[in-house]
Amino acid sequence: GDYDGAFEYWTKAAELDDVGAHYQLSVVYREGLGVEKDEKREVYHLEEAAIGGHAGARHNLACFEWENGRHDRALQHWIVAAKLGDENAVDTLKDAYRKGHVRKEDFASALRAHQAAVNATKSPLREKAAAAAEGFRLNVPI
Repeated sequence: GDYDGAFEYWTKAAELDDVGAHYQLSVVYREGLGVEKDEKREVYHLEEAAIGGHAGARHNLACFEWENGRHDRALQHWIVAAKLGDENAVDTLKDAYRKGHVRKEDFASALRAHQAAVNATKSPLREKAAAAAEGFRLNVPI
């Protein structure tokens, strides 16, 4: 793909605090798409996107923390991501709960908040728009 053009666009958008752009830049730096892989920059953009409310970034930040042995921090990030509506975070928390890494109360709270977040995004108009947009969806290799 045209990573140079995308990189320039995402960099400008991130300078304007666009959380989606920060997330995309984290992917670019993680995968080395048109740039050298750079874990420091990857994590910086993950943190910026997560702070801005990007659920996928919060999930990926949790994965980074887990891989680096900071399990308590990772679990807190997954709980927040689940509360923001992230399905991957819910799946990860289910697994962590089964393995005894998450307290029942925390897991139940995350599930309730996740369901509330999912319900809050449902409406007939949104569903109609999503169906119309399905044919235009881009898949970015991650």
